[in-house]
Amino acid sequence: MAEPKAVRRDLYPGYDVLAKRDGPSWNAQTRAVIDERLAIGPGTHRFFTDAEFETLRAICARIVPQPPGEPDRIPVAALIDDRLHRGERDGYRDARMPPEDEAWRRGLRALDAEALAAHGLRFHLLDEAAQDALLAAASRGELAQAAWGGMPCDLFFGQRLVDDCVRAYYAHPAAWSEIGWGGPASPRGYVRMDFDRRDPWEAAEAKPGREEEARQANLRVGRM
Repeated sequence: MAEPKAVRRDLYPGYDVLAKRDGPSWNAQTRAVIDERLAIGPGTHRFFTDAEFETLRAICARIVPQPPGEPDRIPVAALIDDRLHRGERDGYRDARMPPEDEAWRRGLRALDAEALAAHGLRFHLLDEAAQDALLAAASRGELAQAAWGGMPCDLFFGQRLVDDCVRAYYAHPAAWSEIGWGGPASPRGYVRMDFDRRDPWEAAEAKPGREEEARQANLRVGRM
């Protein structure tokens, strides 16, 4: 019998960070940056080829899985593509790794090569269990197809797959609503810095049995 899936609890019911868009919490520069991110659709790609993007989307779905029925609520793959297309880079890298552009292209080709060698299918066509097994092997440094070209698969997994996917996910306003963050506090700023205190315009976390109280508080917060 299959294990029952864990239910994700809504810690900040009623909270939508985008309700702050035109209020005093955000300045014009913040609004412009967020509008650009929101304009990126899940299928948008200008850096990766169609085949590379198929593989990337499948990987993102395993690294940062999203709620059932909402696989592209946050378009992680498209956000990574946009970052690379715009030439945004970390500014540093491990000497054993190629530059980010090449690391991503080589790593995606290598994961497809590993999938073909093990299962006769490209990565995005595998079932979730097979995809997870390949990614776990990469994290342990156990993949060795020639397509890696000497790039350590465990570094690719940690420094590019995990790091870039997580950063893209939490750069999106939908993730901010999920964790109760109000976005860049400019020009407002944070005032109440003491432990377990929040500014009146910050989201209220729902305590067990007090979800409706938090919902009402967050509906008010969204207008601040």
